[in-house]
Amino acid sequence: MRIDIISAVPKLMESPISHSILKRAQQRGLIEVQLHDLRDFTDSKHKQIDDYQFGGGAGMVMMIEPIDKCISWLKSQRDYDHVIYMTPDGKTLNQSICNQLSLGGNLIILCGHYKGVDDRVRQHFISMELSVGDYVLSGGELPACIVVDAIGRLIPGVLNDESSALLDSFQDDMLSAPVYTRPAEYKGWKVPDILLSGNERLINKWRDEQAFKRTEERRPDLLGK
Repeated sequence: MRIDIISAVPKLMESPISHSILKRAQQRGLIEVQLHDLRDFTDSKHKQIDDYQFGGGAGMVMMIEPIDKCISWLKSQRDYDHVIYMTPDGKTLNQSICNQLSLGGNLIILCGHYKGVDDRVRQHFISMELSVGDYVLSGGELPACIVVDAIGRLIPGVLNDESSALLDSFQDDMLSAPVYTRPAEYKGWKVPDILLSGNERLINKWRDEQAFKRTEERRPDLLGK
């Protein structure tokens, strides 16, 4: 899978995609992430990529021309499953969306900035709009990194134990069960005996029960799904 991220400030994303799991995934050739500076696609002497909005109002708007040039250039080299726009008013990202995207091919992610993009970009170039929550950030760069991380860890071979991703919270619309590690007792706080029993059937049953209990207590809205 290849993910191309278009941004007004691509350096904001260099660190998140260059460490830990995403670093190993790229080294293994399982995923390729490329950052593109939108200023490289403008003919403006001053590398301008934003302008005042028609009709007046506060805030600058990202111009359509450099975005068009960048997306068109990328599409001339390979096919893409989606062109995703990160925006606060997009569909809220969830595990189901991440699962679907991880099964696809190449993606383009456009990061919003300033007041957003000229709406003609959304009308003619974008196939999916995503948000990471009901709040506003300075730009779509951090949300884009969230999307890449959430998708990347689902690609076969990225995690050392592929079954780990299948047991994450929100898979099957449930939160994960509690987890413990050594020591079995610390300051008098003990790990549940069932986890030390070695009985896989009973351990799995306990985990299912705990996952349901935790979901019911913390995110009952998920059970309605």
